[in-house]
Amino acid sequence: MGLRTLACLAAVSIVAASARPAASHHAFATEFDANKPVTVTGYVTRIQWTNPHTWIYVNVPDEEGNLENWGLEMGSPIALYANGWSRDSLQLGEEVEVEGSLARDGSNRVNARTVLIKRTGELFGAASSQPGQ
Repeated sequence: MGLRTLACLAAVSIVAASARPAASHHAFATEFDANKPVTVTGYVTRIQWTNPHTWIYVNVPDEEGNLENWGLEMGSPIALYANGWSRDSLQLGEEVEVEGSLARDGSNRVNARTVLIKRTGELFGAASSQPGQ
């Protein structure tokens, strides 16, 4: 292979690599506030077992009884498995109580620290990206 061919291949590789979307991962403190602890109780509407974070979504009644959907960020699936979770630990419609830290922007998002499954009384660590974990 000539030097010109190698240079062209290298340039194409660089352009192709930069065209792919980068997988982003955030630092806890950029999105969540450890000084704003919150407890959310509601019913699971969706579960996303994906990397880099697992998310569960719950319907939570507000002060007037209207339902608001909250997103609860947890650790990666492998970190949750290490904390005793399985894909069958939580079901849609299940009532949960989640303790964690509120989103800095005031949205209905929480970085979960623990998840209590009301039906079974099981308390799971959420393997969140809390400082010091």
